[in-house]
Amino acid sequence: MSGPPINDSPSDTVLPPQSILQEIFGYQQFRGPQQDIIDHVTAGGDALVLMPTGGGKSLCYQIPAIARQRAGKGITVVISPLIALMHDQVGALHEAGVEAAFLNSTLSGEEASRVERRLARGEITLLYAAPERVTTPRFLAQLDALHERGQLSLFAIDEAHCVSQWGHDFRPEYRALTVLHERFAGVPRMALTATADALTRADIVERLQLEKSRQFVSSFDRPNIRYTIVEKKEATAQLLRFIKREHEGDAGIVYCQSRKRVEEIAQTLSNEGINALPYHAGLDTAVRQANQDRFLRDEGIVMVATIAFGMGIDKPDVRFVAHLDMPKNIEGYYQETGRAGRDGNASNAWMTYGLQDVVNQRRMIDESPAGEEFKQVMRGKLEALLGLAEATDCRRVRLLTYFGEAFGQTPDFKCGNCDNCLSPPEIWDGTDAARKLLSCIYRVQQQSGISFGAGHIMDIVRGKRTEKVTQFNHESLSTFGVGAEFSEAQLRGVLRQLIAIGAVTVNSQAFNTLQLTELSRAVLKGEITVRLRESISMPTERKSRRDKAPAPAVAALSGTAQARFAALKAWRGEVAREHNLPAYVIFHDATLAAIAERAPQSLHDLQGISGLGAKKLEAYGEEVLRVVG
Repeated sequence: MSGPPINDSPSDTVLPPQSILQEIFGYQQFRGPQQDIIDHVTAGGDALVLMPTGGGKSLCYQIPAIARQRAGKGITVVISPLIALMHDQVGALHEAGVEAAFLNSTLSGEEASRVERRLARGEITLLYAAPERVTTPRFLAQLDALHERGQLSLFAIDEAHCVSQWGHDFRPEYRALTVLHERFAGVPRMALTATADALTRADIVERLQLEKSRQFVSSFDRPNIRYTIVEKKEATAQLLRFIKREHEGDAGIVYCQSRKRVEEIAQTLSNEGINALPYHAGLDTAVRQANQDRFLRDEGIVMVATIAFGMGIDKPDVRFVAHLDMPKNIEGYYQETGRAGRDGNASNAWMTYGLQDVVNQRRMIDESPAGEEFKQVMRGKLEALLGLAEATDCRRVRLLTYFGEAFGQTPDFKCGNCDNCLSPPEIWDGTDAARKLLSCIYRVQQQSGISFGAGHIMDIVRGKRTEKVTQFNHESLSTFGVGAEFSEAQLRGVLRQLIAIGAVTVNSQAFNTLQLTELSRAVLKGEITVRLRESISMPTERKSRRDKAPAPAVAALSGTAQARFAALKAWRGEVAREHNLPAYVIFHDATLAAIAERAPQSLHDLQGISGLGAKKLEAYGEEVLRVVG
């Protein structure tokens, strides 16, 4: 798979990327579009790289950085907002024998000065820094000095969606990175992200001035992740059932909307014997860092968190990601669920949602100080996510279609790994119920001159004589009791669907009241059919917990090989603690399984095992032989 050496001048010889992949990182072949990206960037081209979490983005800039540095082109600067990622990636590069460093707030003044001196001497191959630091006059002056000596090789802008106001994690400091193109025009730049729809992509290109860059867009499909979305009904109990049935003893992440909710859920899970920790921005910094370190380094920890947690977390064996509240949009949902199953093994993305989630998210959009154009885009993104939640067809098709990827184009396509495909939901025609709800909203506003919320409208339609119904004389309306045959759950489902298609809006400025739109008329006239899934809170086919199977590579091992694998895993844990690194930075489980299966008797026997590069073979080879001997 290797390409020929790339020569920028007769005196420059670049080590082929394939050789770097094998010798340093211990992998025999590239995955997907990695080689095309690496060849392009190594040759000095600009690039925008979209690759799903776990797809191998880091190698797309690490290998060009090494190749260009060996050709005398100098240092690569990796721009990342994530301290945890900087620490772990620098640690992993050191383990592989690559000179790397980071500059961030965790360093003392003396430590930072030491890194800067090494930077000036050209002793670093990859330097990780946050965007706030990169754009300071002091740091730019250091880059100027390197550039003047021809020692500034490449800029890699990670988490590039942060530059876009349309992205799910906009960070204003990323906008200042335009200075890189303006000040160092001849230095190649690459922007990388796991999640960006077409609008966000275009914004990245414009904001970072990458109009002439080559774009590499990988498939967004994560076939090892099973997507399940259920209606919220006693969400905490639903979560407990899900974890105990499917993931007892597994590492996972549970996302909640508020800090208070995070702490409540973490405590509840702990009380139920689940090893759970909280994480949110309001916690003491030391506690937050300690909890994150435990999640990364220990096995079987469930982190309950706000969305402040997770970006840049490379932990490969997260077996599930659960959302107790709806995220803001599909990009956020995809990014967060993508933290499960980075090792390629079977994992779950589970979410529970309800009408109140939709109301809360709409309120946050409507009450934000942003302009109306921005609000409209955000409303559209929320409606797309609600459409995914309410879908009765394949979740995966819906998800990938959102990102512009053609997938499963036949009407009866089944991905085989989402709840709708594994257990097709019962569908009912909610058009009649929808028309009755819309008529009621109209009649109420016509009679009272004001709008009301979902609960009151449903009470009228179902014919419930509540104190509020009596107070406003709404039992006199022609729509009172017209939908008595529908349950509250059914009507809530219909309302969610009407909100999803834009036939009803929620006015957060007026106590979350319901209002009709232009599209309401089409539903009332019968021009739009409203088909809904039956209201369920847990897939009915799962009456008992599935047998938890080990990863395929481990499951295939014989009894004696399983014993070797267990011994290697225990040894790896000791080494990781000594180096203050997560265990997977030392060796992934797949590498340990390959060693256990081979039962090596010599260092030669260890050569060619995936994930075991030259430096790791030198550093750990003898110890590995001792452990398996």
